[in-house]
Amino acid sequence: MPSPALSPFAFNLRHLAAVAAVTHRGSVSAAASTLHLTQPAVTQAIARVEAIMDLQLFERRTDGMTPLPPAQALAIRVEQALDLIGSRRVTMAQLRAFLAVADGGSYAAAAAQSGLSQPTLHRAIADLSLILRRSLVERRGRGIALTDAGRRTARSFRLARAELEAGLDEALGQARSGPARITIGAMPLSRARVLPRALARFHAAHPEAEIVIVEGSHGELAESLRDGSIDFMVGAMRDPAPGPDMVQRPLFEDAVIILARAGHPLAQSATNATLDGLARYPWILPAPGAPLRDRFEEMFRAAGRTPPPVPVECGSVMIIREILMQTDFLTLLSPDQVSVEREAGWLVSLGDPPGGFSRAIGLTTRAQWRPAPAQAAFIAELDKAAAEPFASAYGAGREQICGSRADEAHELS
Repeated sequence: MPSPALSPFAFNLRHLAAVAAVTHRGSVSAAASTLHLTQPAVTQAIARVEAIMDLQLFERRTDGMTPLPPAQALAIRVEQALDLIGSRRVTMAQLRAFLAVADGGSYAAAAAQSGLSQPTLHRAIADLSLILRRSLVERRGRGIALTDAGRRTARSFRLARAELEAGLDEALGQARSGPARITIGAMPLSRARVLPRALARFHAAHPEAEIVIVEGSHGELAESLRDGSIDFMVGAMRDPAPGPDMVQRPLFEDAVIILARAGHPLAQSATNATLDGLARYPWILPAPGAPLRDRFEEMFRAAGRTPPPVPVECGSVMIIREILMQTDFLTLLSPDQVSVEREAGWLVSLGDPPGGFSRAIGLTTRAQWRPAPAQAAFIAELDKAAAEPFASAYGAGREQICGSRADEAHELS
């Protein structure tokens, strides 16, 4: 995405629409007819966009204007943004004001964050409600809240903003090397192997790119993905799929083992992974609805048993590790997630779950999402990282980490 100095809010939305119209209609006169503007107004709009971007978008010729690759890249995204906004009468100032109020939760907070005055915000929201013919905010006591229509509008506007950001990034990328920004939602398992490996390789090839990792559970990240706050998610896939507005595809299959602390009573038993033995101890697992929790409960129900209690629900590997090391709790995790802890002798595997099971780790995006070049390059690195065995990527470096953690444990003991 473009740097903050070249945000979509620096542009007039109608000027961007003029760029898209000339690109798609093939001439200034046709674009002027579509936009109900004069030809000089369209020409001036394009010149203004080019001045802000410091980039030529069209080749001026005696027989008209020919769009250059940056204009073609920008035009596609502008049209998608306009479709999401839903009305060609909406201005960029109104879009900015409404998102400031939606994100800030009040006019006062929106004014402080955006630099716009509260009267300006009130006027912009009122005008926007008239244009869209829907109530966007309502009073709640001394504050305000978005209506149902307002929440839907906010999501569409956030996605429109993301499309414009991507369009500016792609247009600049056609002409010169500029900084790209990728925001990734990382669920727990993705952080253990695939995502760090892909990130390291991508950074080596694109050192100018900025990567933002947003950690969280599927439920926490899904809404950010729908809003366009993150570009895609990496982690355990959901069955059934999370909805028609999202698309998921697998990266790799991940096996799961039973884990306990070193010295756990079950670690001394030759039949430690029987359901009878496993049911005698408390478990720490993700909340219901997570694939791992669902498979855990299926493991017992398939044998006609009631699943044992899960007194602690948690998806953080760090917290799970510390609880396991201090108690007789059990859990299910990928070997990749605790490879260092096992090699250091802090945690031990009690073997595969009875019957064994695995989970699909995948990539989740918005339906109809078009990745920008930098995003597509990162996803290609994810695919390559997922296809490689774990050990080949770490080798001696992994052993060094294990050694340092073991030394740390000795110092603390």
